[in-house]
Amino acid sequence: LALSLAYIAMHWGEESLSGRSSTGEPLTGVNALTSSAYCPSSKQPELKHAAVKILKAELPWSLLCMAWIDPASASATDPADAPDALSTREALKPLMKRFSFASCVLFAGRAAPSTAPPRTGVLFRAADHQAPPDALLDEIETCLGLIGSDTLRYADRRRGQRRAMRLVRRGGSNKLDAFALAGDTSAEPWIKALLQNELPADSYGRLLLVPGAKAPLAVRPASKQICACHNVSEVAIVAHLANTKGTHEQRLTSLQTSLKCGTNCGSCLPELRRMVRA
Repeated sequence: LALSLAYIAMHWGEESLSGRSSTGEPLTGVNALTSSAYCPSSKQPELKHAAVKILKAELPWSLLCMAWIDPASASATDPADAPDALSTREALKPLMKRFSFASCVLFAGRAAPSTAPPRTGVLFRAADHQAPPDALLDEIETCLGLIGSDTLRYADRRRGQRRAMRLVRRGGSNKLDAFALAGDTSAEPWIKALLQNELPADSYGRLLLVPGAKAPLAVRPASKQICACHNVSEVAIVAHLANTKGTHEQRLTSLQTSLKCGTNCGSCLPELRRMVRA
């Protein structure tokens, strides 16, 4: 007897995963797949044992959207009025059921300086048998701040494709703050890296709207992260050490004081000491 196991995270409920069935019935995430049985004593649901049948989903049209959602990137003039990532996800939640498949999750920034507050964004995916009405995509783009004169746009209604890219000025250069790829999402690897690593995008301009999987320009790889606790990159440490004098211990102390790296869990201290010696 051959047995196969299927795995899916039980946490992907209606908050993050949704859609509708072939008959138009709204779906409620992974809980729609599990058994309703539970332990009569502990009330623990039976999440780890259920017979399933897995079929390939034939959904040729796809959508990918990502956006930083924080006061720095919000369109509100008063930061107090700016939406946060959780409220943006709640605004997108009812729209998820209008696709055959949809997911909406938060993601955290890793490229910000250790002295800045961590950034949070929203990632929205969807797929369907055909392109949805433009009004639905307009709603999603509005929720993610893809509005205004700083948003570049392209649309090909015949092919069911459209793209939107929002650039903002930050840290002396233009950076991708939000994007939407509809119909053709093959550019995900390089577009996603450009946004999530907060890389300079000055040289791209309207090339961001070019379809296809190949980046029109080489995407600079993100600097290696040395300290996960305080989000300190290798390039930041090297730049600080280049302008710091003293003994090895004095230079390490300077790193810890200025960038905070190595001051929390301590797991990066061996690498920091190696970099100081080098």
